[in-house]
Amino acid sequence: MNPAARPQLQNLSAKDLRFGIVASRFNEKVVNGLREGALSTLSKRGADPDSIKTIWVPGALEIPLIAKKMAESGQYDAIICLGAVIKGDTAHFEFISQQTVTGICTVSLETGIPCSLGVLTCYTPEQAVLRSSPGDENKGIEAALAAIEMAQLLKDI
Repeated sequence: MNPAARPQLQNLSAKDLRFGIVASRFNEKVVNGLREGALSTLSKRGADPDSIKTIWVPGALEIPLIAKKMAESGQYDAIICLGAVIKGDTAHFEFISQQTVTGICTVSLETGIPCSLGVLTCYTPEQAVLRSSPGDENKGIEAALAAIEMAQLLKDI
């Protein structure tokens, strides 16, 4: 792609786009911070609040299935996937993280609807709090911006 054809971050507009958000209840305080970052970003970029639907799921592993159902519905231009997996004392962290990320990527490829990755995979609770707090480090903001950009790119192709 010609660099001049790339959308500039300041030009990203969510106007007339529809977004699904899939959010994990596990580590809900952290995920709420991610969701607030995403919603704030969508609003600042012109999204109509009625064009955004959030569905809560039990944990990160459940995100890909609901993301796929939302993508297949034809009601959304992009899906924003939000969750937090924090390392504990067992290998559980590695299994959940890998399967969740793989599942989200698979949904995008199988449906042609972009699914942005806003699932934190942190080694400590402190890392998760930092990445979900208000401000530039909030990964919900990044996930929303990626969703807007991908939805725009697909409309332009």
